[in-house]
Amino acid sequence: MNDRRGGVVIGVLALAGGIFAVLQAVVVPALPDIGRALHASAAGGTWILTVNLLATAVLTPVLGRMGDIYGKNRMLWVVLASLGAGTLTCALAPSLSVMLLGRVAQGAGGAVFPLAFGVLRDELDGERVAGAIGLVSSLLGIGAGLGLVIAGPISGALGWRWLFWLPLAVLLPVGVAVARCVPHSPVRTPARVDLVSAALMITGLTSLLVAVSEASAWGLSSPRTLGLLGAGVLLVAGWVRHELASRSPLVDMRMMAQRSVWTANVTAFLLGIGMYASIALVPALVELPRSTGVGFGASISVAGLFMLPTAAPQLIVGPLSGRITSRIGARAQVVAGVALMLIAYLALTVAHGEAWEVVTAMTTLGTGLGFGLGALANLVVGAVEPRQTGVATAMNTVMRTLGGAFGAALTAGCLAGGGGLNNRFELAFGLCAAALALGLFAAVAIPGRRSIPALTKWNGSARDATGGTGSEEVASPLVPVEDDAGPGSAQRAGAAAMVPTR
Repeated sequence: MNDRRGGVVIGVLALAGGIFAVLQAVVVPALPDIGRALHASAAGGTWILTVNLLATAVLTPVLGRMGDIYGKNRMLWVVLASLGAGTLTCALAPSLSVMLLGRVAQGAGGAVFPLAFGVLRDELDGERVAGAIGLVSSLLGIGAGLGLVIAGPISGALGWRWLFWLPLAVLLPVGVAVARCVPHSPVRTPARVDLVSAALMITGLTSLLVAVSEASAWGLSSPRTLGLLGAGVLLVAGWVRHELASRSPLVDMRMMAQRSVWTANVTAFLLGIGMYASIALVPALVELPRSTGVGFGASISVAGLFMLPTAAPQLIVGPLSGRITSRIGARAQVVAGVALMLIAYLALTVAHGEAWEVVTAMTTLGTGLGFGLGALANLVVGAVEPRQTGVATAMNTVMRTLGGAFGAALTAGCLAGGGGLNNRFELAFGLCAAALALGLFAAVAIPGRRSIPALTKWNGSARDATGGTGSEEVASPLVPVEDDAGPGSAQRAGAAAMVPTR
């Protein structure tokens, strides 16, 4: 693929990911308005966000795996069509139930990211892959920040339904561009989707996410919370056992057990706590009346501007991810990102009484996200075989979403607790800092003494590891490597470019 066409593909995929991120976050400031318009209770209104996170978490690995099997470009069309249909449903929704249905359909759009990573790995070469993945990854944070910023002005001037109409107007030409510009997948896995595995995973993750999301409302020790947690644990355990026995697993648990993969996933979970908690905590802080002695009395629109410093650094750092990785290594980049996020939350814990303190901390947080999101995706993409790219990066997305749900529930519980308002915010910021401290340990544990597989374009004319001729139905040639990443690691034969992870 020439540089010009490659740039178009990167741009189209980045836009698709950015639109999903905007749609996921843009409803947060407008939840009260939407709830009143749809005659929903406060608890019911929060499900407009929660159900979207649930759908993203449970559908992303299934759709990512289907991309590995049926072609990433085909599944991109499917998820963008679902995202568009869901957005249209939300824009026209006459009731809360219809709105929730639309938000579930939008949740399928989360698979844009793992599918895009797979396309970029298949089609681009060398350092360009790392930079492209870094850019697309950064759009998750940039889009979320943009969604929070634009929500107030749009809903105030045009009404909340335009929070869906405007992104839909952008999504339609992006969908056409994906159909025209994204090439057919040269790497596929000849397999089938294990429906039993998918059912166990979806019901298990849904049980866990609902229990975590509703724990602050139901109570940690309530029968509903404990019952759902117990059911979720049993279902997930059954899913893992089924996958280990399956000849065609939905998610290869042996791949997930590689040190390079599980450490990246644990890091993603803990990073997700810090990422999503900020979306809840900072607007809540700055919107409090000054009379409380804690907040700034900001409007919804002004509160969104406090999130802008989180998005802006990611726009700068994301495209440079490839160059940063080549200089310091992907692991060092993740460590630096998590460390910056930890510093930001420590600063917020002790100082959040002035606007400049919050802005400085959010800028630091955004820089950390810019480092961490792109490098984590690159680590996972480089640690697995090309035919596993979709499902492996999808599970990393799931772990980040699970962390986000846990972080949102954690902060909600802190803010709803007893004590003074300032003490509640200090506790919430402090717990996020503790989670990121654990994330720093997880990031340091990511293997770094050896290079991970080269991120180079798949050559369909090469011979596979068994000596057969490559085709679009066969994974790229791989030679197993035994290193500290675990026996499942693989390295592309004859590839010259290596992505350092020191």
